Amino acid sequence: MTDYLRAVIDMIGPSHDRRTDAAAWLRLEGELGRSLPADYKAIADRYGACQINHHLYLDRPADGWRDLGTWMRGISQLWSQEEVVRQGVEPHLDPRVICGLPDITFGTAQGLIPLASTDQGHIVFLAPQVRGVPDGIAVLNREIEWTGYALPFAEWLYRYLIGEEMCGWNSAVFYPGPVRLEHLPTAPGQQTRIVHGPPREM
Repeated sequence: MTDYLRAVIDMIGPSHDRRTDAAAWLRLEGELGRSLPADYKAIADRYGACQINHHLYLDRPADGWRDLGTWMRGISQLWSQEEVVRQGVEPHLDPRVICGLPDITFGTAQGLIPLASTDQGHIVFLAPQVRGVPDGIAVLNREIEWTGYALPFAEWLYRYLIGEEMCGWNSAVFYPGPVRLEHLPTAPGQQTRIVHGPPREM
């Protein structure tokens, strides 16, 4: 059985910006009313605030300009005001069906919690369940179409990085060679720093 957290770390490589703020995670989880997956927190602690392989943004709590909690609240407030279920949408694209929820809420213990985003307009959410599997991933694209993945975050990210369609139909993005990691500035005086992971036979 694949250890996807280990596989992601091995693929992206070491980080010189690794830090853990357990108190900040506890404050954020207290605000959300639930814990966040351990694999997600481990990856965010190791690599955030960053852009992974040109597209995927990942942040940490209490990280200056790129505070994860601030971003989560903003995304949750925005989508709480938007129509997220189109009229006549097919069941396999309906987030209520995908997540087994009577109604969709954002930033709540029983709703969808934003975890990451891409510069292509995708938002990656933690769902209480996806097709009956606890703590799955639901992705909203810029066309307001939903896709569910009954996977933990680390496995979703691993599959995203190897070029599978992990943000809906025709969403695959693959760059051969080492993973590119762009550390983003979080405070005045900091500079963007780009590093690359180990070689990949891909």
